[in-house]
Amino acid sequence: MNLRNKRELAAKVLSVGKNRLYFASDSLPEIKEAITRQDIMDLFNAGAIQIKEINGRKKIEKRKHRRRTGRVKKKVNNRKQEYVIITRKLRKHLKHMIKTNAIDIETYRNTRKQIRARKFKSKRNMVETLTKEQ
Repeated sequence: MNLRNKRELAAKVLSVGKNRLYFASDSLPEIKEAITRQDIMDLFNAGAIQIKEINGRKKIEKRKHRRRTGRVKKKVNNRKQEYVIITRKLRKHLKHMIKTNAIDIETYRNTRKQIRARKFKSKRNMVETLTKEQ
């Protein structure tokens, strides 16, 4: 007995998937004769058509996120970039100062060592320090 069309109709009427429907074996002739939606609803209320429970994972239950290789977020460290930028800027300005004879070679050498040791926070800070020393 092919009840595929009845199963599809019942699935539409009861708003469930076709696989969740269960037809009682003793009332198969009645189900075969059902044509309308109302017939299907009557058979459902009588217990000839039943709905199975949902299988599988419930949507309410949240999955736990594991911290594996793809999920590890590395902390970005910009200290080296900042150091490189400030050092290049200060050295360039220092070179300009020695070319224009604003400082002597001894001050130039000491200031380069201080730049390497990160004594100056900015170009303004370096220029102020050099003007105080002279």
